[in-house]
Amino acid sequence: MTQPQVLISEVGPRDGLQSVKATMPTADKLRWIDALVAAGLREIEVGSFVPARLLPQMADVAEVVQHALTHPGITVMALAPNLRGAEAALAAGVHKVTLPVSASAAHSLANVRKTREAMVEEVRAVAHLRDAQAPGMLVEVGLSTAFGCTLQGEVPEDDVIWLAGLCAEAGADEVGLSDTTGMANPAQVRRLFTRLRAELGVKAGAAHMHNTRGLGLANCLAAYDVGVRTFDASLGGLGGCPYAPGASGNVVTEDLVFMFEAMGITTGVDLERLMAARAPLQAGLPGEPVYGMTPEAGLPKGWVQR
Repeated sequence: MTQPQVLISEVGPRDGLQSVKATMPTADKLRWIDALVAAGLREIEVGSFVPARLLPQMADVAEVVQHALTHPGITVMALAPNLRGAEAALAAGVHKVTLPVSASAAHSLANVRKTREAMVEEVRAVAHLRDAQAPGMLVEVGLSTAFGCTLQGEVPEDDVIWLAGLCAEAGADEVGLSDTTGMANPAQVRRLFTRLRAELGVKAGAAHMHNTRGLGLANCLAAYDVGVRTFDASLGGLGGCPYAPGASGNVVTEDLVFMFEAMGITTGVDLERLMAARAPLQAGLPGEPVYGMTPEAGLPKGWVQR
């Protein structure tokens, strides 16, 4: 395979698993991660460092991180909602920690029980921790509800850019935009990512789109058109946000990879092996629905991946 032109960041083991009621057994998580690595994914968000009483699905996160770290060349990511979580993530050895900062004031209180300004201070504290103890660890901020909020409604674009600037100033290495509620449209995506890239330069980060209203791939392509090169996705479209009612369906990794590869944009991900990675996912979550047009239709006749 030729050198990847885009980075597909697989978030299913975190965003996907925390959004379903069932808890995937640890052994199945490890097999699933192995299959994702075998397919060529090079950045995987493997869990969340949150109290097990709040998200029992993530109680084994440290063990999962340890296993993921045995794969060379993989960026092992985890979400941490605050400094305490980041301390645990650092102790486990993650390469990148992601902090969820809500662009919507209402969602911020519902999701992490803090104001947006208080979350910026959490970012600052985590950046200080990184500088003092793990200068190689990356701190990423995902600005959730950047394109609209089921609790608040419209989120002013000026608020998003203001908050992104504060997070970058506080020490975040990357600041991406998340369509947590699936309310984005391609014109809005182009506009907001253009502004983000102008504001932050190299610190402008990933596009995290949901397919709640069927626009996930269109929104990813819109982000690509204005220079975004990192895209979050979830195998089988697993996931949503438990604190954003009605927000379901991450972009399906298989469909996103197919779209880019069909356009001649290399991802470094082997589509046949990627679709095979659905087997350990379904074994670990029997009966849980998985989605994807590409796995359903199959690869076109004569398909040859570059």
